[in-house]
Amino acid sequence: MKPEEIVQSLKEQYNRDLRKQIVKNILQHEKSNDKEAIQSSYNILNQIFSYVLNQLGWNITQDSSEWEDTPLQVMSEAFPQLKSTKWYQDQLLQVEQSIKLESDMLQK
Repeated sequence: MKPEEIVQSLKEQYNRDLRKQIVKNILQHEKSNDKEAIQSSYNILNQIFSYVLNQLGWNITQDSSEWEDTPLQVMSEAFPQLKSTKWYQDQLLQVEQSIKLESDMLQK
């Protein structure tokens, strides 16, 4: 599937208010540091993110210079304000760490 099609699919499956509410809940749980509620909210996003990754057939390339963040772009386009969550920042960090590890292994 093309990224635009995935975004459209997500928008059809989750109406605008629901998508906004998911992000709003995550931000509230992160602010209150309610670990159980955070985990529950993250599980929902992780399931949606897995769907996005699957539909894109996406994986981290061996060459970090070729890395692109289409899956996260799809998520942030479908879910307003997602970039302001710790979940989003954690996803970026995981990818950056994977790329660094991959790069370090290639240099050895």
